[in-house]
Amino acid sequence: MEKIKVSVLVLALAALPMSAQRVELLPFGDFERWSSRQIKESAIMGGEVKTLYTLGPEGSTPWASSNAWAKVSGVTKTSLSVEPDNGPDGRCAKLSTVFASCRVAGLVDIQVLATGSLYWGKMFEPISGVKNPYSNMDWGIPFTGRPTALLLDYKAYLPATGKLVKGTSFRKTEFPGEDPCQVMLILQRRWEDEDGNIHALRVGTAFSRIGKTTPEWVINHRVPVIYGDARNQPGFRPFMDLIKGENTLYAVNSKGKRVPILEEGWAPAGSPCTHAVLQISSGCQGGYTGAPGNTLWVDNIRMEYER
Repeated sequence: MEKIKVSVLVLALAALPMSAQRVELLPFGDFERWSSRQIKESAIMGGEVKTLYTLGPEGSTPWASSNAWAKVSGVTKTSLSVEPDNGPDGRCAKLSTVFASCRVAGLVDIQVLATGSLYWGKMFEPISGVKNPYSNMDWGIPFTGRPTALLLDYKAYLPATGKLVKGTSFRKTEFPGEDPCQVMLILQRRWEDEDGNIHALRVGTAFSRIGKTTPEWVINHRVPVIYGDARNQPGFRPFMDLIKGENTLYAVNSKGKRVPILEEGWAPAGSPCTHAVLQISSGCQGGYTGAPGNTLWVDNIRMEYER
């Protein structure tokens, strides 16, 4: 019986066209390996020991997350919005939009909204405030591949109340809006000038937004990469444009300083890339704004290439 099964498999593979795609699992993209660290919060916060998770082994993984510890005016507080969970074939990642509340004397004095996010890069800790959150991160990793698409499995829960919340320290405001989950992969050609400024041209663009609850897992969700000027390609949406203004991302230059990534234009089709920015989030509204309760489970993140 086993020989028959093998023969059928060989015949099926032989029938595949020569142009079939090649698929590669990203490092730790099966979500089976995690590391953790324990951080004791300040006594004024309750003094509890909190566990924060990292995808992959601590210190040797391309992945960072929105899990972080902050130290403001000598007070230590943590935020947990990404953690391992049970998936369809082992472990997966659970990304949640949650409030990180600081309680003093039994009263909620500070409520900061955190969107669950996994990304390629690094978080600089401890975080000392809520101003310019993207400057606390080193976005992207060196990357020279030319994938045709990003593939992943996911399941989503969105309360879809039609309301968004902005929560930064002592202020919490509500206003109408939607907050779909987002998958983003951008390929860039970066270079640094003599003053240490980092410039970039956009080589490839891949975005997907998940705007409704999916009771079952969606398997092999494909997010195609658009090369060249994405504005002239089918499927372009305004949120896929160059990243500028208050959404500007940061990286560490050769002098060890955190500086903005100045994404200045679109690279011609066929241009090589030097870096990739990959981010998967339970929302898309930016720092400290979103829909509390949004939850995104992800598993089996892969890159698709031409064979």
